[in-house]
This record gives sequence, C-alpha cells and structure tokens, in this order.
Amino acid sequence: MGDETKSKKVICIEDLRRRILTQALEPGSYLDETDVAESYQISRPPLREILRQLAGEGYVVLNENRGAQVAPMTHKTLRNFFVAAPMIYAAVTRLAAQHATSSQIMRLKDTQLLFRAAIRDGDATERALMNERFHAIIGEMADNEYLTPSLRRLLIDHTRIGMTFYSPHSRQLAEQRVLAADQHDQFIALIEVGDAESAADLAVKHWELSRAEIESFVTPQGMQIPLGPALGVGDKRGAT
Repeated sequence: MGDETKSKKVICIEDLRRRILTQALEPGSYLDETDVAESYQISRPPLREILRQLAGEGYVVLNENRGAQVAPMTHKTLRNFFVAAPMIYAAVTRLAAQHATSSQIMRLKDTQLLFRAAIRDGDATERALMNERFHAIIGEMADNEYLTPSLRRLLIDHTRIGMTFYSPHSRQLAEQRVLAADQHDQFIALIEVGDAESAADLAVKHWELSRAEIESFVTPQGMQIPLGPALGVGDKRGAT
C-alpha cells in the first residue's frame, strides 16, 4: 500500500510540474485540492505534502486562506526575470564546468538528443521541457545550494514564457532553435573540458538568443521593464 501511495505521489508531482511549465495550469490560477486529489487518486494529507514541495521549488505559492496558487507572472517578476537571468545562468554554468561528473555529462548528452528530436518534430511542448531539463542538469552540476533555487525559479518562468510565444512554424524562431541546439552542444563540450570562463560567456550569449523575442512578446505597450542588452558577468561596462 505504501509503495502504491508513493507512486501516486510521484506521478502527481511530476504531472503538476509539467502542467505548470506548459501553462496547462495558468500562472496565478488556484488549485482546487479536492479536484486534484480526486484526479490523482490520493488523499489530502499527501497532496498537501506535494503542494508544500512545489511551493519550495517555486511552482506554486501557498496562501493561508485560498490554498495553492500557480506561481504568478507579474510586472515585477518579469522585470526581475530579465535582470537576474544572465547573472544566474552565467554563474551556474561556470560552476558546472568546474564540478560536472561524467554521469551528469552523459545525462546532459542524452537530454540534448531529446531536445534536437523535439525541434525536428516541431513538438513545442517537448522542446520546452527538454530545454528546461538540459539547464536543470547544468544546475545539478553546479552543486550550489544558494544558486540552485534561483535557477529552478528562473527556469520555471523561462519555460512558461517560451511556451507562450514559441511556434514551430515561425521561420525566424525555427532558425533560433537550431542555433540554440548548436549552443547546447558547445555547452557540453566546454563543460566536458572544464573551461569555466568560456562556458559562462556562452551562457550569456545563449540567453541573448531568446531575450529580444521574449521582450517583444511579454512587454505590453506602456509596460516599462529595464531590459537593456545583457552584459557578461564582470563586463567592464557595468554589471549584467
């Protein structure tokens, strides 16, 4: 009985993560605990454990009176997303190149194969999820308890934003995805040889690939977000 309950919990949490990342559960929406418990055939106590874990990971916000809310995407969170992204990606990737294990590099290569397959098949959902997994593995390589939560939260919103505007039929975005996949191969090569500085520089370039497209989509007319060009960490012109 215990194993069955554990299995249902695993299925529930993995599916809720996926539904949040793909915006099947919209940002800011509230989860009905009764409906969720019935959908996954689990009782309320283990569901609340799951929701607490999701809250700790940044997928939901727990409100005392209204329950679990899918993490909102507000003006403030979007502004902070653009400010933090290049710094966090660069720092995490630098550490990954210093600490990656051979088994982690193998997982990164396997995920890259799935990422390329999703691009080839025009599967927007799988592409977004494999991209998230790729960068999450880099986060595991970095093995830093201070940066990991920040990266996880960043990847949640980056994936959700990407799901919003990505179209496999857009020629410009298709070309961008091919370049992104090529850069993923470069990440693997640099991490494998332990070139930390080049890996960090590549992380900023990789972020720049999607930044302009994301900005134009998520910034409504009259909504001001300070989003100048992202500079490399340590750039002489100023901070990122």
